[in-house]
Amino acid sequence: MADFVEKSTTKTAARELAAPIANVTTFAAIVQSVLDTNPFGCTPHEVGGVTFDPVSKSREAYTARILYQDDDGKTVGQITARSGSVAGFNGSIAGIMGDEDLTAAMGGDPARDTEHERYLCTLRCHDPSGEVYYVTFSRDQVRISSYADDAIVGLVEAWADTVPALA
Repeated sequence: MADFVEKSTTKTAARELAAPIANVTTFAAIVQSVLDTNPFGCTPHEVGGVTFDPVSKSREAYTARILYQDDDGKTVGQITARSGSVAGFNGSIAGIMGDEDLTAAMGGDPARDTEHERYLCTLRCHDPSGEVYYVTFSRDQVRISSYADDAIVGLVEAWADTVPALA
């Protein structure tokens, strides 16, 4: 039987943040700044006749958690809502918090559990060398994956050092 032969080496590097990103607005602004300013010097590229932007969103997910609390502050229920966009995240929170029938059924008043909200966005980046790599932002970490050239980590790290929320 034939053996598998390694053709390339891809790596992953992560930065654990000193404190979680404060809120979805700050998170979205960081991601949008990468899309708008292309701080890694990425280039457009073509695959199968389709032109791709230098940096583009590959996936994103936002999770809200709503607690229902009785008059003594005891949690009597909870709802978790996962959305594929910031607009969906904000809309689902507003919908859940404003649903009087749901509030009555849960038997308590709704309160956002912002400490346990989760945000995730992965950006697909095309390096001028031709390498495609990914930068994933979460609330408590920035991860670079599927890269081979260590210079890519240097580019992302130098940029992240300029963003206070990514310390």
